[in-house]
Amino acid sequence: MNTIGENIKKYREQRKMSQQELALKVRVGTATIQKYESGEQIPDTQTILKLSTALDVPASELMEQEVSNSSGIDPEIEYLIKEIGIKRAKLILRKAKEFSEEDFLRVMQMLYEIKYNQSQVE
Repeated sequence: MNTIGENIKKYREQRKMSQQELALKVRVGTATIQKYESGEQIPDTQTILKLSTALDVPASELMEQEVSNSSGIDPEIEYLIKEIGIKRAKLILRKAKEFSEEDFLRVMQMLYEIKYNQSQVE
């Protein structure tokens, strides 16, 4: 998972910029850039805005992974697993991995028909 420091480093390197050059543009010390990139220190909001300007990247992209959950799993998938329960999620996923794409689409269509035809009858 990328942290804000890893993102700073990635965008700095993509722009072929040294830590010293970035530090000058942001008006902080080189050691501070090193601390950001290593994760020892997290920049404040004002500094994030300066970094995003210097690196020509939206601040949201610098912070992108910082906001996501620590497990690295898509938040929607995590939510759905909590909704249906871990046991059912495991059962569904174990079976789903055995299906071909065509089988999977056919099963999804059957589930849809069962769900919506049954609610029309009731």
